[in-house]
Amino acid sequence: MKMRKRRVLVCDCEKTMPLGKAGLEKACRKAGGDGELFLNTQLCRSQIENYQAALESGEDLLVACTQEAPLFSEVAEDFESSGTVSFTNIRETAGWSKDAEKATPKIAALLAAAAVEPQPFGNVTLASGGNCLIYGPSEQALEAARQLSDRLQVTVLLSEDEGSIPPDRMSFPVFSGRIRNLKGHLGGFEAEIENYAIPSPSSRSGFSFEGQSRSTSLSCDLLIDLSGGTPLLPAHDRQDGYLRPDPGDLIAVQKALLEASGLVGEFEKPRYVRYDESICAHSRSRQDGCNRCIDACPLSAIQSLGDTVEVDPYVCGGCGLCAATCPTGAMDYRLPDTASLAEKIRVLLSSYRENGGKTPVLLLHDGAHGRELLSYMARLGQGLPANVLPVEVNEITQAGFDIYLCALAYGAAEVAILLPPSKREDLPVLEETWELVESITEGLGHGRGQIRIIDEIDPDQVEALLWQTSDSSPVPAGNFLPIGTKRSRSYLALGHLHDTAPTPVDRIPLAEGAPFGRIEIDTEGCTLCQACISACPVGALLDDPDRPWIGFQEEACVQCGLCQSTCPENVITLVPQIDFTEEAKKPVTLNEAEPFHCIRCGTPFGVKQSIERIVEKLSGVHSMYMQQSQIDRVRMCEDCRVTATFEDQNTPMVAGPRPAMYTTEEDLRLREERQKNKEKNVADSGSGEHS
Repeated sequence: MKMRKRRVLVCDCEKTMPLGKAGLEKACRKAGGDGELFLNTQLCRSQIENYQAALESGEDLLVACTQEAPLFSEVAEDFESSGTVSFTNIRETAGWSKDAEKATPKIAALLAAAAVEPQPFGNVTLASGGNCLIYGPSEQALEAARQLSDRLQVTVLLSEDEGSIPPDRMSFPVFSGRIRNLKGHLGGFEAEIENYAIPSPSSRSGFSFEGQSRSTSLSCDLLIDLSGGTPLLPAHDRQDGYLRPDPGDLIAVQKALLEASGLVGEFEKPRYVRYDESICAHSRSRQDGCNRCIDACPLSAIQSLGDTVEVDPYVCGGCGLCAATCPTGAMDYRLPDTASLAEKIRVLLSSYRENGGKTPVLLLHDGAHGRELLSYMARLGQGLPANVLPVEVNEITQAGFDIYLCALAYGAAEVAILLPPSKREDLPVLEETWELVESITEGLGHGRGQIRIIDEIDPDQVEALLWQTSDSSPVPAGNFLPIGTKRSRSYLALGHLHDTAPTPVDRIPLAEGAPFGRIEIDTEGCTLCQACISACPVGALLDDPDRPWIGFQEEACVQCGLCQSTCPENVITLVPQIDFTEEAKKPVTLNEAEPFHCIRCGTPFGVKQSIERIVEKLSGVHSMYMQQSQIDRVRMCEDCRVTATFEDQNTPMVAGPRPAMYTTEEDLRLREERQKNKEKNVADSGSGEHS
């Protein structure tokens, strides 16, 4: 059987999953599959020839097994197949469950979703030569250096001297000092050191240091921090190459040393985020706008470059908070890309629904904490209920408001999120997104509670929470394609949620800082200078080259506030809201005025009320506008103003009569006449002297 041009290979894992060939084949066809489904029993062992035959066909394959993925990948390398092989887990997520007999619609949906092809992502290369800096108290730092010195290029920086006896053979450099600042990444750390000192070579029973007032810097590829003090880097547990075990935990220290010994060579790291500066609302003309990505990044990998920002892919830990909070989609997560994730959710929920599935709960989990919990539940407990549809993401923090809105619009009764303990510190950022989504659903009458956070670490407790019956009723499911940008996907979902709402109100007020809304202009104070239009990064503010006019399209507005901070008259107010009317989809007039017509040529220019106000303030008051001709120039267009300035006899710009123009023939004739006159004058003067 094929799904989305991928040949699907399914195995019931030695009949431990109650899969019926006829029922599953029918369900897969309803989910978009084509052809006959062959059900294997031991694909990784006795039926491996079935997999090999599929490889020989050269087709792209989808194998419904992740436990034996290394074996299948190795066999594929030996066959040098022209097709690609991907894997999905239907065993721990559906087949090993108390609800396994009812899980056929779910399995078909999981297979269909796994066949969705994500867009490719790029990589960056981190190169480490094994130059390791060990920082900490003398006893532990020296012992760690002794263990690593034969595998890494070790340098020891003692944060404090505990009276340790210097080694009889200095196999590695030892210094004393305190790291004041650390920046960089694996293969490129830079440490600023204060109180830097070199030990005396004659140190006997203890280290003797000199020159402890010096400051310097040290470069290293990786750093082992045994100081036990404040972490030298933000979100240190997510920083590759910075190892900070608890110095009081000997097992943790040994694990860190073992990990450090393997951090030599070149490492491929995903380029997690793609940045589109053309729709970034960070800043314009030195006016601050949106700083959500900078504020959210736990590693400080995003820096302002003035009107745009820069993401350091070597420092970026891939948490995805920047993409989740970005209101425009300028930051787009790539592992997988957000559009592919939305499409996967659409296919999963629609396929489940096509096979009669009811009240689906979408379960978002990551590949470490979440996958481990699901495995424990499937092996030792009841497994997942038949209506809980898991979607594995790289980071649980990568999903933004567009993903949650789409999930609810596609018919999820609830979105459950398995939150790892390490992500609890990110909750304040994520809660803003969840609150935005639930404010909208509550305003439409769908109620609250569709987003549920599960941050337990005990598999039994997680299992108990997932087996609880959801009180939420799903929205009548939509099946729109999640095309376009983050904003367009969101508005497609919002439109469906509004169309199916119990109380379809036209507008929903939102909290301050929400990325949806309109602006208001105090037309009495507005001079239509249009500075706000050039400041708008998303084209929500519009102008008309033929008349003084400011238009506005609400669907484009991200409430970044750049128009408000740029306005010289301070007449702009932000109004966060969601507007479902047609008015929000088309340009509307915020302010307009009658243009002033040049008193000399009649060309329209400027704003009539502004020109009249300028004339009123300058006439007879300013020394340069005491005469009527000077005042009239204010009422002229720029071309006529220049002409009038040169014509005015009372200005220093006045010019005399234009010199006569001559042709070349006339010029030569005049030169000849002047020469003849000159010669005649010379002759006449010579004749007079002789007489």
